[in-house]
Amino acid sequence: MTDCQFTLNELFKKAIALTFPDLSDAPVIVQASQGDKFGDYQCNSAMAINQMLKGKGIKSNPREIATSIVSNVPQNDLIQKVEVAGAGFINICLSHSFVSSLLKDVLTNGVQPPAVPVKKRCVVDFSSPNIAKEMHVGHLRSTIIGESLCRLLEYVGHDVFTDKFPNYLQVSPPISDLQAFYKESKKRFDSDEAFKKVAYEKVVELQGGNSDVRKAWNLICDVSRKEFDNIYQRLDVTLIERGESFYQNMMPKVVADLERKGKVIEDEGRKVVFVQGQKVPLTVVKSDGGFTYDTSDLAALQQRVHDENGDWLIYVTDAGQGDHFKLIFGASREAGVYDPKVTRVDHVGFGVVLGEDKKKFKTRSGATVRLVDLLDEGLKRALDKLKEKERDQVLSAEELSAAQEAVAYGCVKYADLSHNRVNDYVFSFDKMLDDKGNTAVYLLYAYTRIRSIMRTANIDRKSLESCLNNTEISLDHPKEWKLGKCIIRFPEILSRVMDDLLMHTLCEFMYEMATTLTEFYDNCYCVEKDRKTGEIIKVDMGRMLLLEATARVMETAFHILGIKPVTKM
Repeated sequence: MTDCQFTLNELFKKAIALTFPDLSDAPVIVQASQGDKFGDYQCNSAMAINQMLKGKGIKSNPREIATSIVSNVPQNDLIQKVEVAGAGFINICLSHSFVSSLLKDVLTNGVQPPAVPVKKRCVVDFSSPNIAKEMHVGHLRSTIIGESLCRLLEYVGHDVFTDKFPNYLQVSPPISDLQAFYKESKKRFDSDEAFKKVAYEKVVELQGGNSDVRKAWNLICDVSRKEFDNIYQRLDVTLIERGESFYQNMMPKVVADLERKGKVIEDEGRKVVFVQGQKVPLTVVKSDGGFTYDTSDLAALQQRVHDENGDWLIYVTDAGQGDHFKLIFGASREAGVYDPKVTRVDHVGFGVVLGEDKKKFKTRSGATVRLVDLLDEGLKRALDKLKEKERDQVLSAEELSAAQEAVAYGCVKYADLSHNRVNDYVFSFDKMLDDKGNTAVYLLYAYTRIRSIMRTANIDRKSLESCLNNTEISLDHPKEWKLGKCIIRFPEILSRVMDDLLMHTLCEFMYEMATTLTEFYDNCYCVEKDRKTGEIIKVDMGRMLLLEATARVMETAFHILGIKPVTKM
């Protein structure tokens, strides 16, 4: 799918190079315009080039520079006209026929991702539940953001490996019993020095491969795994489990390699590694001989680069671990584990989930909110919302259940992804389930509206595809043109998200498309009926094609966000 912004960028890069061959580093600034009166896109390079020329002692002005650039834009089918405005802004208007051809391409070949110059092997570390503890609201953001990033990377063509990195000798008890056991053990660990010593010894025995300790650990892992999988199935999350124990046998070699490279320092019985520019070191071996999270993270990074052949490593954790990952990345880089010019390594940090009191999200009793309870509450509220709108009276039981799940899980995911991940956000079911504003419910209703119009006109995808060759998508009406332009921006939006890994940009685009869609069908009749008989007089097939192109882009975006759309709601 043609990325218009990228194509325009290449055209103006050539124009600027022809106009100023001696300015090898001349900036190329092309962006979508803010408002129709400034065209569809703007090139704002003239002002920056003017400053560069002044620095070289060359007298010029931005408007003359802009005019010269415009005269050298190569012949192309994308641009309808180019105008120089104000002090030197270049306003670019797209060709209606070219946009129409892009929309037909969507209908002919499906929604294609933007071109990726190099396909990468991506390893994404996310979710990270704790063994013997139930998943809670603290795992929500890592799971949702991580899964969505994986879907995006896979969609554009990268090879994605999803990695979950989580931190009784006969029969393991239920997870709820383990949770209580965990809490009691933590209390005793904090108050009983003898118990603390035994606990540390058991960790060393576990790391050393003691068979009884390992067997008990595996039983605990099994019951934890079953509970985690239940949550993942409900959220439609797919990943490969790679717990800390997976890297256990690699840790001695990691420490030995660091020692051989002179990176390890003895400190009161511990072995630590300092990183340039960081005051706090990593502890790779404790004084009792046990390994730490630092050691396992170093081993994991090395394994992902060398064994998994990872070109792009992504760690989706809370922002509070930012300094820890600076140390891990820095130590690995300084030890030659990876070359930043070859391997991209990102920490995708995020803020915490707050309650409506703007404090850390807790139950009324002050306990951590269990994720299973949160999802159950979402299902209940979604059903109540649908019944409030009397949807239970027009939907079949199966359709109602599908709509309930789409709304419940979709609203939770979208509320998270639609906020800039670096910030905290307030969790509110009331806001999430609002069918107005930037919510999953509003987007889902917009999509079902398209499918409803199709049903009213008795048109399916096959009949639309059969009329593609002899039906024009005119885009003459201002609302048709606005919707058409919005649809074709999808590739550039995905390219932007690939750069900064901020999923809220895609959500903002989805909301813009939904509101633009609403404007379109409020102003442009797609199906004309006789007011007396209700019989269909006319179906505007060009507008139906425009609706179908919108639906297909929405379906693709829903998939990336992990939301399941329904045709009736």
